[in-house]
Amino acid sequence: MCANLDGRKEKQLMDLALEERESINQVIHSLYRKLFQILVPQDKYDDSDAILEVTSGRTTGGDICQQFTQEMFEMYQNYAHYRSWTFEILNYTTSEYGGLHHAAARVSGDAAYKRLKYEGGTHRVQRIPEIGLSSRMQRIHTGTMTVIVLPQPDEVDIKLNPKDLQIDTCRAKGAGGQHVNTTDSAVRVVHIPTGIAVECQQERSQLLNREKAIRMLRAKLYEQSLEKELSRRHSARKLQVGTRAQSERIRTYNFTQDRITDHRISYEVRNIKEFLCGEKLLDELIDNLLQLADTEMLLELVENSISAEKQN
Repeated sequence: MCANLDGRKEKQLMDLALEERESINQVIHSLYRKLFQILVPQDKYDDSDAILEVTSGRTTGGDICQQFTQEMFEMYQNYAHYRSWTFEILNYTTSEYGGLHHAAARVSGDAAYKRLKYEGGTHRVQRIPEIGLSSRMQRIHTGTMTVIVLPQPDEVDIKLNPKDLQIDTCRAKGAGGQHVNTTDSAVRVVHIPTGIAVECQQERSQLLNREKAIRMLRAKLYEQSLEKELSRRHSARKLQVGTRAQSERIRTYNFTQDRITDHRISYEVRNIKEFLCGEKLLDELIDNLLQLADTEMLLELVENSISAEKQN
């Protein structure tokens, strides 16, 4: 009778065993992720909307920073669409020589801040400028741009005293339609105690621009307390991913080698053109950043626990 297991029945039993093993592995993985999420403390603003700002930096030659800044802003705009988020442009200042000097947007959607928060920092670009294609100009130029990602706090989080605000109006500048340079719709708000200034010029209505500028100011003021909180959290063990410092060079986009390198996790992506579309490749990189950040946070908790046990 045992010999009858050979052949078709044996194959059926093997298929059932493999199927059951796969099902058990999925359950184990799901339980592992749930346990991991319980153990690792989450950022209380992970589910918040985000304020995303991009600013062109300096270049060692050629005029590539503004072009790169524009490409990056469009990448995040596309990523918002990919994630079914809302991308509301608050400010958009083009460069005199083409490209983008500075822009800001409010990104609203499921876990928007959580998925964008590790994009903050300095992004470096290495490429041959598209103009000046003579033999002498065929050299790689290096430039940078900065990304700032802030949680959008609620009204109760940051209280503003009207006496501390200096609000000025001016004419909008740059591309923006027929109202540009014809009405004083742009609004600039300065927080006198800190000197922090924000500007919004996207709406035709001065009132709407003012409201958006105030929201941006709240986010910037909250950034200060957020940095202090991060400093305390990482005092025992500086996290590789979790610093999010504006001055930190986090990623290099090498166009000549068609390669993107995230220096925090030694993660490489090929096909810059596809990456800048802001879809699957960017999403996968963000997944890896979040996973490593969670792992490092768990390691920090373990180290702190061991240290506390030794002191007792």
